[in-house]
Amino acid sequence: MNTLLLVEDNEMNRDMLSRRLRRKGFQVEIAVDGQEGLDMTRSLLPDLVLLDMSLPVMDGWSVARELRREEQTASIPVIALTAHAMQGDREKALEAGCDDYDIKPVDFKRLLGKIQALLDGTKEG
Repeated sequence: MNTLLLVEDNEMNRDMLSRRLRRKGFQVEIAVDGQEGLDMTRSLLPDLVLLDMSLPVMDGWSVARELRREEQTASIPVIALTAHAMQGDREKALEAGCDDYDIKPVDFKRLLGKIQALLDGTKEG
């Protein structure tokens, strides 16, 4: 069973996503701000991180950059989740170290495809 860390400060988004991901067979851990997400990624070493970009305490861009700097977390796939679907945001997320990017409101089927592709890629690598 793959472990996903969902870093999301919005309770409604958190509940909806975690419930649907658990139904698909994932173990889902939750962090509610950027610092907690960073700390939990370091301690849990999840298979993948779903990272909201607009977080309290520490934003998702900073979390992604930190994760990439540290040897133990550098290879963990990160998908940026953001409601800020502005031109250049995808590039900004990838530059910060995210492996993929998805916009809110989340299209669950599309997100699931991205999660699976990254998990399959990491297993092969």
